[in-house]
Amino acid sequence: MSTAASAPGKVILSGEYVVLDGAPAVCMAVDRRARAVVSNIRGPVSQVEAPGFSNVVGHFQTTHGQIEWLDGEEVFKLVTAVLQAGHKRPDSSLDIMLETDAFKDVNSGLKIGIGSSAALTVALSAAVAGSLDVGETARIAHKILQSGSGSGVDIACSMHGGLIRFCLAGAGVMKLEWPDDLQFRLIWTGIAASTVDKLAQFDACVQKPSRAALRSAAESIATAWAEGDTGRIIENTAEYVERLRTFDEDHKLGIFDAGHDSLLAAARAVNLVYKPCGAGGGDVGIVLGRDGPELDAFVAALPLHFSVVDCALDAGGIKIDENMSQ
Repeated sequence: MSTAASAPGKVILSGEYVVLDGAPAVCMAVDRRARAVVSNIRGPVSQVEAPGFSNVVGHFQTTHGQIEWLDGEEVFKLVTAVLQAGHKRPDSSLDIMLETDAFKDVNSGLKIGIGSSAALTVALSAAVAGSLDVGETARIAHKILQSGSGSGVDIACSMHGGLIRFCLAGAGVMKLEWPDDLQFRLIWTGIAASTVDKLAQFDACVQKPSRAALRSAAESIATAWAEGDTGRIIENTAEYVERLRTFDEDHKLGIFDAGHDSLLAAARAVNLVYKPCGAGGGDVGIVLGRDGPELDAFVAALPLHFSVVDCALDAGGIKIDENMSQ
């Protein structure tokens, strides 16, 4: 049997970092999908490939219920994490194919920071289990990969798809509707950033008043999103960005580095709202407005080292794409 599953990437619209303090986060799934295909094969050794990510072909076997890697262990930690989290000890050997090409910039080949790790974790969890009911497995596996850090908002978004409000308490997820009169464009800075490194830096920070202020702003903007009020969403996003800037300065996370600051200023000059969406040091940001042509004119005027990420809201979450006999 072979099972193929896919899951979407994500962009955090508000609540980054302070979601770990219990504040709500708002997150949108985007239609760039990670895919995993798991097949049963004969023989004692399982095989893992991730073309486009690594030239390494991994091999492991299961002995007395324990996974033993012959090669590729460092490259394919995700596989170990998913099998451990799902308490899966394969009865037969597996051929595992991992695909994340949709998360790469076509020109540079660099990874765009829109949640490929979480999406692939969700997809692989589903393909291994042959089930969509893998939220807990994916959450635990991703936490293993991030050395225990992170809130799980990215896993929740890849699981549910669409637009969600997420709270850490009880891993609560509320589905939201994207307002018809709200437009967006995603912009990539051309620089990849490490969420894990930034979370470790944040964990080591002393709490400052700006952290509480950002929590309050996260509550306000989450309410605006839940009510679907476009005017308030735009207004509260602008206010949230100002709180985020002070928070960033206090905690030295580099959220507005890599050109985000210049994008913010350029958007303000034409009465649009821009927000960085990464953990800091690069990756993507979002520009919001009511008028699509205005947004197109804004991104068309950007310097060449910035690029538009061609994607839309993905209303679907995790999917089993195929389940077939070989």
